[in-house]
Order: sequence, then C-alpha cells, then structure tokens
Amino acid sequence: MFLVANLLEALARILDVALSLYTWVIIIRALLSWVNPDPYNPIVRFLYRATEPVLRPVRRWLPLGNIGIDLSPAVVIAAILFLQYFLVPSLLQMAFRLRI
Repeated sequence: MFLVANLLEALARILDVALSLYTWVIIIRALLSWVNPDPYNPIVRFLYRATEPVLRPVRRWLPLGNIGIDLSPAVVIAAILFLQYFLVPSLLQMAFRLRI
C-alpha cells in the first residue's frame, strides 16, 4: 500500500504546484490586460492561449460582462484556491491513511 500512498502524495504535491503556477499565469494575464500589450508578442500569445479556455466559459456565466468589468480571473483564482485548500489536503490525508 505504500506505493499507492506515495503516488497519491506525489500527485497532490504536483497538483499544488501546477495550480500555483496557473494562478500566477492568470494574474499576469489580468495585469497585461490593463496595459494593452502587443498581441503578436509570443509571451502574450502564450498567456492568452493558456488562460482563455478556462476564462471564456466563466465570462459567459458571469452576468457582469455588459458593464465592462471582467471578474472571470477572480472567479477562476477563487476556484483554484478552493482546489488547493480542499483537494490537495484531502489527497495528502488519503496518502497518510494508506500508510497506516
């Protein structure tokens, strides 16, 4: 059982790091939207390609799209924080219980 426990612990830690990195990508994209960067810049294109599939459905779901305020990054970051505070500790706790 220790192999499954180690696998769960590794998955939890990798998920935590990946969610943290994605949070920073969303924050950087939101900050870039304030300064209107060059859309042909490869970094800007990467940020838009990496975040748009997640932000677009949230934008459609939020009712504030017509007034010019985009709260979708805040909603997605809140969802990521929920996953980090709920899913990651749950996986770590399951790994700990499998070791016993």
